[in-house]
Amino acid sequence: MKEPLPYLSGYPEPIISQVTRLIDLGRLGELLANRYGNEKHAIQSDKLLYHYAAELKAQYLRGSAALSKVAFNSKINVIQHALGLHTAISRVQGNKLKAKSEIAIASLFKQTPEPFLRMIVVHELAHLKEKDHNKAFYNLCLHMEPNYHQLEFDLRLYLTHEQLKG
Repeated sequence: MKEPLPYLSGYPEPIISQVTRLIDLGRLGELLANRYGNEKHAIQSDKLLYHYAAELKAQYLRGSAALSKVAFNSKINVIQHALGLHTAISRVQGNKLKAKSEIAIASLFKQTPEPFLRMIVVHELAHLKEKDHNKAFYNLCLHMEPNYHQLEFDLRLYLTHEQLKG
């Protein structure tokens, strides 16, 4: 296995070696299928994604900014723009300045198991309260999804597997 693993950059060498061994043995896909199955989730429209995100927000972030838009976006380059985008837009409406929070999720998440979608939605929702990837941000992610770190790593494995498949 000679290809670089861009989704795993920053992980320690022993973990990269374990992943490389799984790839060389052709067992990475099997590992992921055993953990998450091969079925994609049922959230296939922007409307369903908005409701999915709004339910998580209502459960964990009641006091945060309202969501004005949540949508899948086919133009997000996964390596360059991460897995989703959050934006806070200020618009003038009459004589008032209105802040709008929007979340865009890479369209590839339409094809993944639901836990991966949940992880990325949780990540983007956490940015409503914490702009930076700091300790408070990750604590908020863990509050909304206790298995956040494992899901993030497994998603990186999934993206690596998909990249290697072509």
